[in-house]
Amino acid sequence: MTSTPTSSDRGEISMKEHAKLETNFTDEYPIPAEGTPERISAERKLVRKLDTRVMPTIILIYIMNYIDRIAVTTARLKGLEEDLGLSDLRYNVVLSILYVSYCPAQIPSNMVLNWITRPSLYIGLNVVAWGLLSTLTGVTKSYGGILTTRILIGIPECAFYPGAIYLLSRWYTKKELGFRSAILFGGLLISTAFGSLIAAGILSNMEGTLGIRAWRWLFFIEGAITMFIGLNSMWLLPDYPANTRWMSPQERRLAQVRLADDAGEADQDTLGDSPLKGLIMAVKDPKVWVFSIMFAAQALGLSFINFFPTLTSTLGFDTTISLLLVAPPFILATIVCCLNAWHADRTGERFFHQSGWNWAVCIGFIISLSTDNNAARYVSMFLMGCGYVGYSLTLVWVSNTIPRPPAKRAATVGIVNGIGNLGFLMGSYTWKAEWGPDYHQSMIISLVCLVFSTSLSFLLRQWIIRDNKKLDEDEKAALNGLNHARVEEAARLEGITLEQAMHRRKGFRYLY
Repeated sequence: MTSTPTSSDRGEISMKEHAKLETNFTDEYPIPAEGTPERISAERKLVRKLDTRVMPTIILIYIMNYIDRIAVTTARLKGLEEDLGLSDLRYNVVLSILYVSYCPAQIPSNMVLNWITRPSLYIGLNVVAWGLLSTLTGVTKSYGGILTTRILIGIPECAFYPGAIYLLSRWYTKKELGFRSAILFGGLLISTAFGSLIAAGILSNMEGTLGIRAWRWLFFIEGAITMFIGLNSMWLLPDYPANTRWMSPQERRLAQVRLADDAGEADQDTLGDSPLKGLIMAVKDPKVWVFSIMFAAQALGLSFINFFPTLTSTLGFDTTISLLLVAPPFILATIVCCLNAWHADRTGERFFHQSGWNWAVCIGFIISLSTDNNAARYVSMFLMGCGYVGYSLTLVWVSNTIPRPPAKRAATVGIVNGIGNLGFLMGSYTWKAEWGPDYHQSMIISLVCLVFSTSLSFLLRQWIIRDNKKLDEDEKAALNGLNHARVEEAARLEGITLEQAMHRRKGFRYLY
């Protein structure tokens, strides 16, 4: 059998090339028939292997991703503004400037990720790069210096979250993706919780060590940890099902078959599905833009996360206690996030699991707007933190709604997440210091954005229900836009006839 193409080849192997290279693939590496106990056992073993190797690595990376990103907000509590001469306006610019590079770079980054053969190296190198830039933030001496590091760090950081969601979608089925993405997103929530604990320890114990301010040590230590994790991720992360080196040929074939069964088409680009064509298809799809605006409004409504240590500090405690108080709301949010996604995958429902939590945040805002009682305000922060439970499913819903071809899905995830994060950029100016300590204006703006986001989510739900009804009423409609090459590849991988594969494709429905 001809060997698998190396990383110098084009990123995604075309159907015809793949079939030519692996003519006897199905004979040499047979897999059990679908639905048999042997097949179920083999799939569970494959998923378990992915869960135990890939998920911990991605979670660690995401924890460091967000710890590095919010380090500026914790460093603010220990002299960063005074040492660098930052006014409130300059501080807000430092926070927001990251998104100037982070948001637009996500689209080309995901297109590159779909094109290359070694996403493990691509993601790993970017992790090392942002860890290095985070470390360099600790040596900045001026407003211009920290501004430079912040705008540069957005470039390698853009590769991770949308890239990780896309990479997971190349391995997990639509009924598995939600829970895994929630576990990944739990890394963000845990980083918000324990990042503050780590920061509290560094800021309280490292002040003046070797003549260096504690806030500088914060960047040095967190950046070094990130680089170490990035180097290890290059061999821990998988590539694609066709070429991951630490999986057996049988496991690679099973991984491809599972995804082909899931959508009725092979999860591979055809010879004509270039990254540019995928981008054009995504841009022309109106659902992509509704998802993007909905995600941006949701992000703006949840932008308090970048100011959470500042919010807990308004409760009247010292710096260390204020940072410790950040942890409990996000520990709860992490637990609820995983339970919510598990239930979403079990039921196949998306809208209520994704948008229902916006209302918990709105209730939290209303409580904070209605009272100055510290206990009530802290309870409201638990409700605010739960807003990220639904946020974690947004890109999963996007991937479920636009499953094929991979080139379009990769571009779509980049567009939605890139535009969506503009909400955090706007949020940098929504939570103004002059509106503190109650931040009532900030909460009202966020509340309105979440109501708007929920309305757009409901619109998407009804839109998808209508599309599914068309598929139910007309079998021919189920084959509209069908790529026969991907169906043929699905049949070849599974070892079934084209007619059987076409019948399975007719059973495909979108999740809402």
